[in-house]
Amino acid sequence: MSVPVFLADDLSGAEIVLSGPEGRHAATVRRLRAGERVDLTDGRGAVAECVVRDVAKDSLRLAVLERRAVPAPSPRLVVVQGLPKGDRGELAVEMMTEAGVDVIVPWAAARCVTQWKGDRAAKALARWRSTAREAGKQARRFHLPEVAEQATTAEVAALLRGAAAAAVLHEEAGEPLSRLELPATGDIVLVVGPEGGITDGEIETFTGAGAVPALLGPTVLRTSTAGVAAAAVLLSRTGRW
Repeated sequence: MSVPVFLADDLSGAEIVLSGPEGRHAATVRRLRAGERVDLTDGRGAVAECVVRDVAKDSLRLAVLERRAVPAPSPRLVVVQGLPKGDRGELAVEMMTEAGVDVIVPWAAARCVTQWKGDRAAKALARWRSTAREAGKQARRFHLPEVAEQATTAEVAALLRGAAAAAVLHEEAGEPLSRLELPATGDIVLVVGPEGGITDGEIETFTGAGAVPALLGPTVLRTSTAGVAAAAVLLSRTGRW
């Protein structure tokens, strides 16, 4: 059985008290008991391997057995995700986090049914970040993915220009994603369009910024599942899988 992972900002000291929402979840939901193993991480690669000493109503007292640092994965995989409708955005974030995507960028594409504006934008972004956090713990990730601020098409183009390799999924592309030339280091940036697809103008902008149109497969995937399927292709080819 996998050792549960919890987030903590301070991993110093021979003993650590895990309190707040994380401690409450560990004590009342996971019902951890003295003698059980727990891993703590700051989400940036630092890990403290611990054993539970005492359990309170909403906290744990942990003894640190060992500390270690997990290197950040390389190359990084950045997925630009066109905003899906409904709760499919959280589904996309959850699956991409579990797969190992390093950065998720919400993109306000021209054909997005969903629009993030004002308070709605802040709440939607918070949900995506919360989903990534919880999925990262479930997947035992010690480097949690970054969920960036919502990006415009121009901002996505700038991201593509700075990438070591870049691709945009498109059903009319001539080459499959599996043939994309990949770097050993740097960022691989992948663009996934919304339900309505990517406009000709967006394709022109992205190819002008250095992105290669790529075909994911013979079928058309939902925008909420295309990102994780593409991540599987790329991560296996980089050797991270």
